[in-house]
Amino acid sequence: MKTFKYWQIRTILITMTGYALFYFVRKNFSMAMPGMEADLGISKTSLGIFLTLNGLIYGLSRFINGIFADRVNARFYMATGLALCAIANFAFGFGEDVASWISGEPSGTQFTNALILFMGITWLINGMLQGSGFPPCARLLTHWIPPKELATKMSWWNTSHSIGAGIIFILCGYIMGNMGAGPDHSGAWRWCFWIPSGVSFAGSILLFITLRDTPSSVGLPELEGTEVKREKPAVSPTSKTFLMEKVFANPLIWILGIANFFVYVVRFSVVDWGPTMLKQSKGVSMESAGWMVAVFEIAGILGMLVAGWVTDRYLKGRAHRTCVFCMTGSFLFFIVFWLLPQETPVWMLFAVLCAIGFCIYGPQALIGIAAANHATKKAAATASGLTGVFGYASVALSGVGFGYAVEKYGWDFAYMAVIVMAFIGIGVFLLMWKAKADGYGE
Repeated sequence: MKTFKYWQIRTILITMTGYALFYFVRKNFSMAMPGMEADLGISKTSLGIFLTLNGLIYGLSRFINGIFADRVNARFYMATGLALCAIANFAFGFGEDVASWISGEPSGTQFTNALILFMGITWLINGMLQGSGFPPCARLLTHWIPPKELATKMSWWNTSHSIGAGIIFILCGYIMGNMGAGPDHSGAWRWCFWIPSGVSFAGSILLFITLRDTPSSVGLPELEGTEVKREKPAVSPTSKTFLMEKVFANPLIWILGIANFFVYVVRFSVVDWGPTMLKQSKGVSMESAGWMVAVFEIAGILGMLVAGWVTDRYLKGRAHRTCVFCMTGSFLFFIVFWLLPQETPVWMLFAVLCAIGFCIYGPQALIGIAAANHATKKAAATASGLTGVFGYASVALSGVGFGYAVEKYGWDFAYMAVIVMAFIGIGVFLLMWKAKADGYGE
């Protein structure tokens, strides 16, 4: 039906745009970190604590929001969440001003304490609000895309992660290299929060105007073939019994969640620490580092698309099997990247970093797809939220753990730790090698 196809494509494109904008007001922090370290004297360990707490709060929020998103209108939910994230980012950029107003002085111990308190609370609030981004999308996509097409089309959708992160890395790289005061561009980090917040707030208005909920909300029939066969059909699909069966008592969802932990350790080690890592361990300039991490995301787009196509075309929807091959590739290429000496040509660093991005973003996308298919469309947001808790729990290692490891033991130790995490992730994916592709018909 042409009308259904129109709304399906429209929903995919609008949610892609909206979720990319959530990254505008989340991954901007990574590019601002070197400037915050220089201007405010914040240590790597402290910056790692910011990343860790934000990630933990986000993971918990994504789970809680997943439960709610299965029950409410996704249009209002997603648009409101993005607008509030933009406001939180705008406030974060005024951290120094607020700290001066609270402490009554522009520097000193009281100023520093007020600064850390205000910035910490504001970034935690942002992490909590960020959880309203993915769960509504998971709900929407499983209502608009049939299970046999979900891996391919949701892989296309998942490029929103990399598109948003790639654009913000380039934008903030330009900001850090050209804005601010004096030759050292003092204060440029503030604009890494103000400019993205303005763009994202405008995007929230676009979401509210253009997005719609399920097919029935625009007078169309629901998808065929997504009915869940049960011995007791009278049980509500949003009941505790249904959620327990399809999500909380489903061992496959838990395995996917644990695997997600190791995938995100590898991914965040590059996305969150990439600019600092490239500058300090490989001697790359900040502007080049911004481009390199952006290219990492672009390679991730290709990796997601290939992984989704391979899953539907050759593996009959068994996304977990694709993840085994992808995780193995990221493990091997990360070893190569670690062993490259500092005098390595930039093009070679680009190439290996691209290979890591190509491999790691396959599992990053497919875990959500597999969780949605096994939990069915009635509990997709809840399952995605649960696996997200594990993914963002990884910031305990990729955030403060990574920062502490670099300060205490150096970059080599941090590289080796990430490589070990990738190897363990391969083993976790292998645990569900024989699993079915989805939970429909059960």
